[in-house]
Amino acid sequence: MEDCLQNGSLFQDPMFPAEPSSLGFKELGPFTAKTRGVEWKRPTELTEDPQFIVGGATRTDICQGALGDCWLLAAIGSLTLNQRLLHRVVPHGQSFSQPYAGIFHFQFWQFGEWVDVVIDDRLPVKDGELMFVHSAEGSEFWSALLEKAYAKLSGSYEALSGGSTTEGFEDFTGGVAEMYDLKNAPGDLHRIIIKALERGSLLGCSIDITSALDMESVTFKKLVKGHAYSVTGLRQVEHRGRQERLIRIRNPWGQVEWTGAWSDSSSEWNAIDSAEKDDMLCKMEDGEFWMSFQEFLRQFSRLEICNLTPDALSQDSTSFWTTVMFEGGWRRGSSAGGCRNHPNTFWINPQYKISLVEEDDDPEDEEASCSLLVALMQKDRRRYRSHGQDMHTIGFAIYEIPDELQGHPSVHMKKEFFLRHSSCARSESFINLREQCETREMDDDVEGTFDPEEEISESDIDDSFRSMFTQLSGDDMEISVRELRTILNRVVSKHRDLQTDGFSMESCRAMVGLMDKDGSARLGLLEFQILWNKIRKWLGIFREFDLDKSGCMSSYEMRLALENGGFKLNNKLYQMLVARYADNEVIDFDNFTCCLVKLEAMFRTFQELNKDGTGQVEVNVIEWLLLTMCG
Repeated sequence: MEDCLQNGSLFQDPMFPAEPSSLGFKELGPFTAKTRGVEWKRPTELTEDPQFIVGGATRTDICQGALGDCWLLAAIGSLTLNQRLLHRVVPHGQSFSQPYAGIFHFQFWQFGEWVDVVIDDRLPVKDGELMFVHSAEGSEFWSALLEKAYAKLSGSYEALSGGSTTEGFEDFTGGVAEMYDLKNAPGDLHRIIIKALERGSLLGCSIDITSALDMESVTFKKLVKGHAYSVTGLRQVEHRGRQERLIRIRNPWGQVEWTGAWSDSSSEWNAIDSAEKDDMLCKMEDGEFWMSFQEFLRQFSRLEICNLTPDALSQDSTSFWTTVMFEGGWRRGSSAGGCRNHPNTFWINPQYKISLVEEDDDPEDEEASCSLLVALMQKDRRRYRSHGQDMHTIGFAIYEIPDELQGHPSVHMKKEFFLRHSSCARSESFINLREQCETREMDDDVEGTFDPEEEISESDIDDSFRSMFTQLSGDDMEISVRELRTILNRVVSKHRDLQTDGFSMESCRAMVGLMDKDGSARLGLLEFQILWNKIRKWLGIFREFDLDKSGCMSSYEMRLALENGGFKLNNKLYQMLVARYADNEVIDFDNFTCCLVKLEAMFRTFQELNKDGTGQVEVNVIEWLLLTMCG
C-alpha cells in the first residue's frame, strides 16, 4: 500500500488479476456467454461517492448476484449479527477516502489458523451493474469486496458455486459446526437455538431437493428449495391466549419471502401486542420474514449451527472441552481404503486414537457418559474444481479398542479386527461435503522393532557358505558394490516367481553401507553372511505377503510386510515410502529390499544417537548432513 501511495498508483493484485481466469472455468470461463462483455471496475468508477460501510454492516447489505453462492451469503448475513466476529473478518479502518490505494484486506480461518487475504478493489461488472454480491445501498461495497476475497481464497468466483453454510460459518469464526435433521429434530431444539443465538453462534437452514430440477425452485408459499437461508432470531409471543414460538429467517437474495402464517402481511400480527408487533415486524421486501416454529420444522429440512469455539458447545459455564487436531490424508495406494463396503482395504484408512477419561459433568444427564465431537474436514477442494475435481465423499467410524490393546497408540488395527467388530458410532452417512461433524455420548507414533543382529563369528559360518564367498569375492576376499549387484541380480533372476528389474548400483551401495563396519565400502565374509541372511529373511516375508502370488506386492500388502519385518510406521511415512519405492502402486522385490535397508539403517542410527533412551536426539549440522547425505 505504501508503494502505491508514494507512486500515486492504485494496487493491482497479480495473484488474483482482473482477468477471465478469476471469474471461473466452466460456465464463467473465458469466452462463455455469461462472461461476454464483463468489465472490471473500481467502486470509484461506479459511483461518485463510494463507501466501504454505510450505517454499519447489516444483513440487508447482502444481495445475491449471478452466482450460486447463497450458502456463503447466508453465512455473511449471520455474521453481521455478531459485530465482534464481523470486525475480525472485516477489519476496521478501511475506506475509499484518502489515503486510498485501491487495496483492501479480509481475514478468514483456514484449517487451524487465521489468514489475511489482500485484494484490489476491481470488481466484475456487466451492463453497468455488479455481477455478483451487492448491497441494497448502491454506494456500499464491503460485501462485494468480502466475496471477492473469499473467491481469491478459493481460486475463482465460480469455485464458490454450491456449498454448505457451515463452510462459511467455520471460515468466518474458526468454530465447530453441527447439522440437525429437522425431520428428526431433538425435542429441545428451540432451546438449542435460543442458546446458540445468545452465544453469538451462526445459524443457517435449508430445504432439501429431491432432484436437480428442484434446485432453487420456489414453493407455493415462496420458499426456495436447495437454497441457504440465515436464522436471525427466535421469539415467543402471546397470540390468542396462548404462547407462540416464532423464528426469524432471511433469504440472502434480499427478496422472495414466505407468504404463509406470520409473514409480513399476514393477519396473525393483528392479534398480538402492538408494541411487540412494532418491535418485530418490518413490512418491506428485504428477504427477511417470521414464521411459526412448528411451521419451520415442517417446511425446512436442515439446520446448521456453528458454535464459535468448542467450549461454547457446553451449556454449563463450568464445563470445558478438551480439543485435539490430527492432520492426515487419503493417498491412493497407501491410505485410501474406502468405506465399510470395501472390507479388504477399509483398515488401510488413517486411524487416530484418543482416550476418553472423564465423565461429563452435566446435572441434567442421568447416565454417566463422555461427550465426543468429531469433525472431519477435507482441505482446499474448491481450488481443484477448475481441474474437474470436487469434494470427496467422506465419513468416519468410531471403534472401541479392546482392553489388551489400550495404551498402545501406535497399533494400527488390521482387516480382521474390522471384520469381527462393529463400530460404536459413525457419521450419519458418507457424503461429499467439506466436513462431516457428529456429537456422540459415550495416533500416530512411529515404532521400529526390527530384530537385533545375532552375535556370530566367522567360526559359526559353515564350509559351504565360506566356499561360495571365496568364489564370489575373488582374490581380495571382499565383495565390492559392483560385485554385490552382480551376485544379487544373478540370484533373483533364477526366482521366476519374482517380478524385478534388478538391483541398482545405488541400492547395492546402501546395502554395503548398512553392513560395512570398517568403512572400506566392501563386505568381508562375516558382513556378507549377515546381509545374506537378511535378504533370505526378506525374501520369505515378500513371498508370504504377496497374497495374490503376482510376484510383486501392492501397497496394501507392503504395509503388512513391513510390520512383519518389525517396522510399525504412521500413515504419513507409509505414504512417503509408497511414493518413493512403488511404481504404479506396485512394489517389486528389489524395491522392497531397498526400503527395508533404508529403514533399518535409519532406525539403527537413531538408536546409536539416542544414548539416554528418551526417544529424542539432538544433532549438529555435520551429523545431520552425514545422516541425510550418506544414510
